[in-house]
Amino acid sequence: MTESLVNIETTPHTAREADPFPVKGMDAVVFAVGNAKQAAHYYSTAFGMKLVAYSGPENGVRETASYVLTNGAARFVLTSVIKPTTDHGRFLAEHVADHGDGVIDLAIEVPDARAAYAYAVEQGARGLEEPHEVKDEHGTVVLAAIATYGQTRHTLVERVDYTGPYLPGYVAAAPIVEPPAKRTFQAIDHCVGNVELGRMNEWVAFYNKVMGFTNMKEFVGDDIATEYSALMSKVVADGTLKVKFPINEPAIAKKKSQIDEYLEFYGGAGVQHIALATNDIVATVRAMRAAGVKFLDTPDSYYDTLGEWVGDTRVPVETLRELKILADRDEDGYLLQIFTKPVQDKPTVFFEMIERHGSMGFGKGNFKALFEAIEREQEKRGNL
Repeated sequence: MTESLVNIETTPHTAREADPFPVKGMDAVVFAVGNAKQAAHYYSTAFGMKLVAYSGPENGVRETASYVLTNGAARFVLTSVIKPTTDHGRFLAEHVADHGDGVIDLAIEVPDARAAYAYAVEQGARGLEEPHEVKDEHGTVVLAAIATYGQTRHTLVERVDYTGPYLPGYVAAAPIVEPPAKRTFQAIDHCVGNVELGRMNEWVAFYNKVMGFTNMKEFVGDDIATEYSALMSKVVADGTLKVKFPINEPAIAKKKSQIDEYLEFYGGAGVQHIALATNDIVATVRAMRAAGVKFLDTPDSYYDTLGEWVGDTRVPVETLRELKILADRDEDGYLLQIFTKPVQDKPTVFFEMIERHGSMGFGKGNFKALFEAIEREQEKRGNL
């Protein structure tokens, strides 16, 4: 078992200032979906997000329809193809046909898109879009894009005093439904990628070299293993921990792991789950359950000894038991977390809700309970 943690607070200030690839945070998680209008309705009603912008035929975009939803600092963009007429449209249509609904872009906001792109390409990244300006009456945005694992990309977004609802080409849109008075979540905590057997270290090295990200944590061996399945994971992050990307690969085991299942049904490497930060996981889970979101189940036995090793938390153990919320503690504090079931018919993309109290971990103490819960769902699907 190996676990390591980079202590950002002890990193010299001058080293942070010299970051060769500074980032401001996650800009958006962009999905290619079969029906963006219906997907926007789902994330509005089930996740409590607010529709804020739209791009489509009604404002001169003939090929695609895109809906932009937000919750605090978290932003989702849902795009579907109406009639493919360009290479981009054909790529989107083929992506949905090959993978089902999935994430095509983990967009990152940067202070200087030209400099970030130049550095990444110099370090070996494959450029997809060279830096270019897009403008409208609200101002100018600079965009560029590089490739990462599978068919996923990182669009680099530079906004300088841009006042529009998202990007040029988008218009403000009224909410589909009024969002709840209390936000269900506030930000994107981390985004997890699944890659093929033997390629995790390759992609960790990619982020180390191309973006200057550091290795934050790693979980190998017995850290993420049950009687039947196993996986390995390493977490890379920028110097301020605003952008965190765990990367998983399958490990040899008796049966098919959740990573194997994802790779089979997604058709290759891609984004497995998005963790959403909330400051009240109890209210979040109650609201999302009431709206129809299905979460993984956790047996009562998990909670019988939870208080002995987690200690006191903001939420009583009996409430955690009632809502099937997991808890974990490390040297810095504790966290509360819960995972949805896949949000589409394919057993691919799902979500995590996470409430942090000091801990910057990923729930290591919950791995066995979590993966046993996932295995129970795999067995129901006939995929274990």
